[in-house]
Amino acid sequence: MQSRRAFVAGLAAPWLLSPVGAYAQSPSGRAPRIGILIAESVADQAARLDALRAGLQDLGYIVGKDLAFDIRAADGRYERLSGLAMELARLRVDLLVAFGIKALVAAKQATTTIPIVIPATSSDLVAMKLITSLARPGGNITGSTTFGSEVMAERLEIVRDVLPRATGVAVLTNPANASFGPTFRQMDATARSLKIALKVFEAATATQFERLFENMVREQVDALVVQDDTMFATHAAVLAELATRHRLAAIGSHGLAEAGGLVGYGRDEVALYRRSAHYVDRILKGAAPGLLPIEQANRFELWVNLTTAQSLGIRMPEALLIRADKTLR
Repeated sequence: MQSRRAFVAGLAAPWLLSPVGAYAQSPSGRAPRIGILIAESVADQAARLDALRAGLQDLGYIVGKDLAFDIRAADGRYERLSGLAMELARLRVDLLVAFGIKALVAAKQATTTIPIVIPATSSDLVAMKLITSLARPGGNITGSTTFGSEVMAERLEIVRDVLPRATGVAVLTNPANASFGPTFRQMDATARSLKIALKVFEAATATQFERLFENMVREQVDALVVQDDTMFATHAAVLAELATRHRLAAIGSHGLAEAGGLVGYGRDEVALYRRSAHYVDRILKGAAPGLLPIEQANRFELWVNLTTAQSLGIRMPEALLIRADKTLR
């Protein structure tokens, strides 16, 4: 669904066999080589890999015949991303696909000449100085943006809809995700207008979740808003269980709501990964990434988990249920 506060604007199995992918051994010169850089694990990103592969197949490419994939995954050890990105650059891949902002930053540091596609990011690439503008990115990066700052601000407004008396909201962020600065500025402006105090909690690994939720309870926050981040998406079920156990209304991605969080609001990332094949296709046919406009997501869906609402004793507002694109039970 579009926000009422409108914004301005397969087969996974072969990839699971090896961290470098089943198709990385295609001889150089016989087929373009696509480097894929993943901040988390290959298994965690299987759905996105399948979506990218399906999108390429839609355009007539057969991975392993017309294209070769070279996959590198940091398995959540973000300090490895820089080395993995440089390794892909040394392999002289024809194009890099970055799975998430952490992977994109590492890829950009590794090369200014190899084209880079980011299928979906909630980060403000202009504010982070990774591109010049959405219409004309410049440099070697292109892809799709999903208005992460606006989405996070809208999630705060959903908190106000669900809990009209909320005064304190926890924001869960990954310190390795460099996009949070610009996002927080917009969230803070929205929070002040709603008279909500934001309290930021940082988790670089899932092992920190338990302690952070205990701290949230001590801080007496009324709800939790979760930043879009590949690590949080990977552990959505753990976050949802902790939120329910600690009686916190958790607002985040669709995956969080599906895993047991209260509300999910955002875009369909898997669809965007499938769509990103069009960028790969155009670049392989000679287009300059810096001249390909960044696509801007224009549809955002609201998912409501009614089972979780009942468990938390929250009566969801009728107006919110009318807005919902999907209710989960």
